[in-house]
Amino acid sequence: MSADSLLLIIENPEIREQLTTILNFVEQTNITAHGFGNWNSIETDSIKAVFVEAVGASAKLTSELEAAHKAMPRVPIFLIAGDADSEEQELPEGVLAPLKWPVQYGQLVTCLHRADIYRESARAGSANAAALSRVLVGRSGGLRQVRHLIEQVADSEASVLILGESGTGKEVVARSLHHLSSRKDKPFVPVNCGAIPGELLESELFGHEKGAFTGALTTRQGRFEIAQGGTLFLDEIGDMPMPMQVKLLRVLQERSFERVGSNKTIYADVRIIAATHRNLEDNIRDGSFREDLYYRLNVFPIDMPPLRERSEDIALLINELIARLERDGRGSVRLTPAAIASLSQYPWPGNVRELANLIERLVIMFPMGVVDYRDLPEKFQIEGIDAAEDVPLPEIEPESEPVSGVETAFVLPREGIDLKDHLAELEQSFIQQALDDAEGVVAHAAKRLNMRRTTLVEKMRKYGLQRAE
Repeated sequence: MSADSLLLIIENPEIREQLTTILNFVEQTNITAHGFGNWNSIETDSIKAVFVEAVGASAKLTSELEAAHKAMPRVPIFLIAGDADSEEQELPEGVLAPLKWPVQYGQLVTCLHRADIYRESARAGSANAAALSRVLVGRSGGLRQVRHLIEQVADSEASVLILGESGTGKEVVARSLHHLSSRKDKPFVPVNCGAIPGELLESELFGHEKGAFTGALTTRQGRFEIAQGGTLFLDEIGDMPMPMQVKLLRVLQERSFERVGSNKTIYADVRIIAATHRNLEDNIRDGSFREDLYYRLNVFPIDMPPLRERSEDIALLINELIARLERDGRGSVRLTPAAIASLSQYPWPGNVRELANLIERLVIMFPMGVVDYRDLPEKFQIEGIDAAEDVPLPEIEPESEPVSGVETAFVLPREGIDLKDHLAELEQSFIQQALDDAEGVVAHAAKRLNMRRTTLVEKMRKYGLQRAE
């Protein structure tokens, strides 16, 4: 069985055939049918997720699901139930969520993303992977590699150099590194080295004494002092003037500096994270960047892939961007599959920032509406996309964090929703977030959810939720 295969344990040939067709459209990976039992014949490390049809007596099904989870503890299981099986039932461990047939396109996209989160969390043995998956949204191989590298280096003191085109999310990576480090309770201080004139950058970084230069009316702390004990993020480091590169290198080597106009040494307990969209090795060759500073910064490089190489992440990113606008009370919109298919083939020179700007524009142009292929701005209408493609509309994933004081706008889809299933998914999402935030301490999570600990334990068992080890 090939890597990242999907396993279908479905007796009904019609359901199996339809689900295979939809999964091939969403995932484009190897899909294999299998029956219950005989787990020794399966290479479990290659399985991404298992879809199981809810058939037979409840006790027998539960026993089979428990056996499947025991054989594949790191593989998420999704239970597909028909209308006749829609009554509330306890879900065995390892079963992430029940899906009512027919399953919609948007539900499957969300399920496969959750499968990635589940497997990454199982490998990491912590809540870090789940937290990263909520911030760095996507299922592509490039983004999974970025999340893995962040987990590896976050809690070290090594300098990190984040490379990538403008708009790919380099500051998001830097903030994630800080949040997952032992310095998370100290300041995270960003500096855009390309936006500050060279003659002012020294004062901005190191501070100055009163009267040090014309206009220095008071003593001022620099960014190094403000970030003491925390993280200093030097964005667009490739645009830093050569004289400042020399001074920065000295600070990194000696871990100390002086304010402009002072001879008093200040020791810097700061972790350095830098980022650039430039090719610094080319800059070294043309003499615009110091080689010794490059090697000092480039202890642990992280390369952010451009959005054009992450086309499989477009639908998830659209869902997340719309959900954020909803949480901020700024409106909402829905995109048809034809519109999403067109956006997935656009080259995105502005990367995620350009996509975010487009979604915000569509929310303004079509408030609470549905955007089809022909409604997109002309440059986003890729030739060859069938605007009449008949695929169910994607659904918006429940918000990742509750926001108090904001009235969130929810839009009822044209085809309607199953309110019971929707509320169950929302409850499950909030419980998992509370467990992640409490680092697996059930009592703390229960307090945040304003419920009894025993009630939370019952709901965790019902939804198959796991505490972080």
